[in-house]
Amino acid sequence: MCAMSDIITEFRNENTKDIDLLSTIDIVRKINEEDQIVARAVEDESANIAKAIDIIAKQFLVGGKLCYFGAGTSGRLGVLDASECPPTFGVTPDMVQGFIAGGDSALRISVEGAEDNFDLGVNDAKVLNKDDVCIAISASGNPKYLLGVLSEAERIGCKTIALTCNHKAAILEEVGLGICVEVGPEVIAGSSRMKAGTAQKMVLNMLTTGAMIKIGKTYENFMIDLMPTNEKLKDRAMRIVMELAGVNASTALKTLLECNWKVKEAILMLQCDLTQPAAKEALRKNCGVLRRAFASLNK
Repeated sequence: MCAMSDIITEFRNENTKDIDLLSTIDIVRKINEEDQIVARAVEDESANIAKAIDIIAKQFLVGGKLCYFGAGTSGRLGVLDASECPPTFGVTPDMVQGFIAGGDSALRISVEGAEDNFDLGVNDAKVLNKDDVCIAISASGNPKYLLGVLSEAERIGCKTIALTCNHKAAILEEVGLGICVEVGPEVIAGSSRMKAGTAQKMVLNMLTTGAMIKIGKTYENFMIDLMPTNEKLKDRAMRIVMELAGVNASTALKTLLECNWKVKEAILMLQCDLTQPAAKEALRKNCGVLRRAFASLNK
């Protein structure tokens, strides 16, 4: 376990020692200057992020799920990323899940001591099985909660990944793959909701988006499995069909209504002159992957 003096997110940032004396615009500029470090630090971990994406995609294809675990800001970011996957990629809520130390109430109000509870981590990790991917998220990488999670994950033999901002993180020693985005000391010492949180959010975006791309949840750069649950998303679905099928708005809407707003079915119906049942069957035979369905129909 690292001593506090070894945790880089707790270090004092020499570049912001005078921040309380600055004008408002200079405070903004100073924070922005520090934020520019984040993207470069994420870039440095590109190879490990890519490895993680491949691991996640492979486990998705065998029926596994992705589970994020974290405390405080890190836990909230994991829950956020998980909650955005169903509407974006049309997956079930159990495919990507987020868990925060202290339970859902900790999303709004800090639960004191939860991150120091090893047994709580073990208990939360009971949701895992051997086909899953467990990702422990922590700026410092040292919460006992996460060590409990990883202990249970190792016991059942599921894939484990750590996402941290501290190269001396304890969780790096307990996982199959480590992603360490070391962004340096925070603008305000110890406030890891800032650069560390931004780095974690960037990496989480890459992990789920990359994995969903790999399993066919996009076509080109369109989210063709989106769930059109509101007017904005219905408009987006129409624009996707119009673009990929080369039709006008009224034709796109008519076809989407015929297939209950299933974007991939609508595109196949229009591009390949199929009935809705035939389009649905073509997708079923090709594991829901639109490119494969096109290829099979064009043989």
